[in-house]
Amino acid sequence: MNLTLYGYASEWIAVDCGMMIRQDLPDAPLQVPNLETPRRLGITPRALFITHGHEDHIGAAAWLWPHWQCPIYATPLAAGLLRLKFAEHGLAADVIRVIEPGEALAAGPFTLRYLPLPHSIPESCALLIAAGRYRTLHTGDWKLDPEPLAGPTFDPERFRALAPVDLVVGDSTNAPVAGHSASEGDVARALAETLGECRGRVVVSCFASNVARIVAVARAAQKTGRRISLMGRSMERMVGVARGLGYLEELPPLVPVHDLGYLPPEEVVVIATGSQGEPRAALTRLAQGRHPHLALAAGDSVIFSAKAIPGNERPIERLKTRLGQLGVTLFDEFSRPSLHATGHPARDELTTLYRWVRPRHLLPVHGEALHQRAHRELAEGLGISAPLSPLNGDMLRFDTEGLHREARSPQPPCIVSQNAVVAHPGLDGSTARHPRRGSLYLALPVTATDTGWARIGRLMLENTGASSLDEDSFSDWLDEQLYAIAADTLAELRQALRPRLLAWLGERMQHLPEIHLQIMAAEAPSPG
Repeated sequence: MNLTLYGYASEWIAVDCGMMIRQDLPDAPLQVPNLETPRRLGITPRALFITHGHEDHIGAAAWLWPHWQCPIYATPLAAGLLRLKFAEHGLAADVIRVIEPGEALAAGPFTLRYLPLPHSIPESCALLIAAGRYRTLHTGDWKLDPEPLAGPTFDPERFRALAPVDLVVGDSTNAPVAGHSASEGDVARALAETLGECRGRVVVSCFASNVARIVAVARAAQKTGRRISLMGRSMERMVGVARGLGYLEELPPLVPVHDLGYLPPEEVVVIATGSQGEPRAALTRLAQGRHPHLALAAGDSVIFSAKAIPGNERPIERLKTRLGQLGVTLFDEFSRPSLHATGHPARDELTTLYRWVRPRHLLPVHGEALHQRAHRELAEGLGISAPLSPLNGDMLRFDTEGLHREARSPQPPCIVSQNAVVAHPGLDGSTARHPRRGSLYLALPVTATDTGWARIGRLMLENTGASSLDEDSFSDWLDEQLYAIAADTLAELRQALRPRLLAWLGERMQHLPEIHLQIMAAEAPSPG
């Protein structure tokens, strides 16, 4: 959820404040960062700085800001999206301050400069954070795209001028991937070619925040003589804000959804939400024949211009099966890999940036354990000290001796429920009749396999005030259960694992603790 706190001389700032969708829980509720640890430590940031406008970087701001009451600094697009969120919560938006990419500002002992880098949303920026004698580059999400379509490309000289920096807090998402990521310009050309092959109606599904992809569809539609319509509230919101800032000048006048039925099929292209199989999204409604204004049929095409997020494979496959039953032609990352480009740097891009800024130390963030491990190995090969991979709740110190882990605090999940942020309940949902002693927090990263589910990376277990537990036996037992459980979604997996977990712990622990289970989608290592 990308909430990072930086402290110096008893002053603190926050960078980003995102949320995640809990696919393993019924109704897929929202989870936001837990503020108990900073509250216990007396940490209240004097300002919140936003690197870019993706939901996993801004989504929790309206929920958590009332606890901080501090200024929020964001580039124009992220600020526009935040203002909409604040308005929905009835919060005054005057605390949201616009800062242009490239500008600098001060907050207490901190001086920050916004440094633009391409990503899959415009105005994504790295932050150069200076405090005392230390200079840290917080990269945010980025890539080195020579043709980003929406927003400027990167400026190598701007980053060379920073060298050397003391510490990079860097994006690890694609650290295991060799080479260089594809450009959004390449995707635009692939979309135009694919759209030219289609004869009936075409639906292109992508992330609403990927403004560059919307530009690519606009170019492809113009080349093939098609008119564009939007489906999905988040898509309409993003286009409205981005258009107001001049990022979608290539987008022609849009066709209202309710007028699509009047156009010949070969003149229609719809940009829709739902590429991840979300049950309430526009594409799922089309696949189920429940959309009030458009019905897909044989001869139509659906283009998935987005990579499947780990853990969403099964709902996406069900969605594709329904579309196939309608006779719809499908194009996706498997049949046409060129239809999507990642927004994160591969190994060559990481190497290039680090040769520009010459960091002395690296703290790898984002991704799973295997991504951070690959990032550390790359850094050490370049002579950069990278001694540790952080976990949620870690308190780290950076000083003249380098990076150290000082403490680790458990981070019980906080769920948005009925417009309030609440602590996630224990597995049985009640502690009234069964007194608990201590707390056990279990974060279980899993991936879908051909036969079921498998654990990926490290088991994150925090046993606070509870009786001892043989972690090796527990891990072996968990792996057996994951292999044996038949479940299509993370929610079904959690529901099936819950009673088994209670029974196993009840037999082996003298006193059953308060149990908190979080199942997370993780990405399996690439072959070779």
